[in-house]
Amino acid sequence: MGAVSQFMETNYKHFNARETLAAAKAWKALLDKGGKMFITLAGAMSSAELGISLGQMIRAGKVHAISCTAANLEEDLFNLFDNHSYEVVPNWRELTAEMERDLRDRGFNRVTDTCIPETVMLKAEATLLDIWKQADKNGTRKFMCEYFFDMLDRPEIKQHFAIPAEHSWVLAAKEMQVPIFSPGFEDSTLANKFTAMVMDGRLSSHSLIKSGTEIMHVLAEWYMAQADAGTPVGFFQIGGGIAGDFPICTVPMLIQDLHKDDTPFWAYFCQISDAVTSYGGYSGANPSEKITWYKLDVDTPRFMINSDATIVAPLIFAYVMDW
Repeated sequence: MGAVSQFMETNYKHFNARETLAAAKAWKALLDKGGKMFITLAGAMSSAELGISLGQMIRAGKVHAISCTAANLEEDLFNLFDNHSYEVVPNWRELTAEMERDLRDRGFNRVTDTCIPETVMLKAEATLLDIWKQADKNGTRKFMCEYFFDMLDRPEIKQHFAIPAEHSWVLAAKEMQVPIFSPGFEDSTLANKFTAMVMDGRLSSHSLIKSGTEIMHVLAEWYMAQADAGTPVGFFQIGGGIAGDFPICTVPMLIQDLHKDDTPFWAYFCQISDAVTSYGGYSGANPSEKITWYKLDVDTPRFMINSDATIVAPLIFAYVMDW
């Protein structure tokens, strides 16, 4: 057991700390019995550089499928290509409206303490436009992550890396053939670019990007393949929103809509969220609520960690990796 794991064993005895250690132990137990882990990324995890630890988890075979917002998908590559141009604002809580305007006028978009330069978005747009135009010409339709993989396949792209390649979780997923499911592509910067290109005629159709229901179809087939192989699948959720709610609904869809009554429930559930339990909110809902929706069962190991995912997730990853 590594130093970080030993520290957690010694000190994480109560409250969110105890829940964090218990969730990490249960993740390891799931893998030890031949299970797989499905992880979801909401919030701004890529801009927070979670890829430094998540990339290692993927390459070590500890993560087997990923659902993420389209923003997390693109922001991992923005970070890969232009991290050296980012600016960090330590006193972000003290920024005035005028200071925010100055950041905007200097070409930055702020995410908490991290300012992303608009130039990196323009670089990605230029490369993707070429790829999208070729797909348009060939009548090809793909998922957004597949177009990103095409971009990463270009031999000249490596010269643009601004950080070690192993710090990109998208690149790790591509190399390890870990499937990425990214619903709601329209809620992203590059989707705005794509829409503008269709509107001004540079691209002919929105259908170049496969739809969300098509993503659900592929995800359901992936889950059924695990079930047919007798492989239990856990669900590790960072934040809430579409990245988590979309994929977890695969199980109730298979049971209730496709009438596959023998579909196993998710075999593990953990959520890291700073959302409080509220009236009707998904992000702060108690895990036990998911039992009523055919997502989890009574005996499913369930954990809810109310904390900052940028702190907690790398600690859990460290424990699973025996660091």
